[in-house]
Amino acid sequence: AMKFFAEKMKMVVEPTGCLGFAATRNLKHELKGKRIGIIISGGNVDISKYAEFLSA
Repeated sequence: AMKFFAEKMKMVVEPTGCLGFAATRNLKHELKGKRIGIIISGGNVDISKYAEFLSA
């Protein structure tokens, strides 16, 4: 999910800040046609660790 936000949305999101989004990606079929809200938060991440996360 962090890589998606970095590449597609041009956003820095901390690991726990994108968990809700990551969960919805795994539930696409169950959520189809439903309205949901997801809170995306943070930019509180060590930049050297961030690069490490994105390369994983």
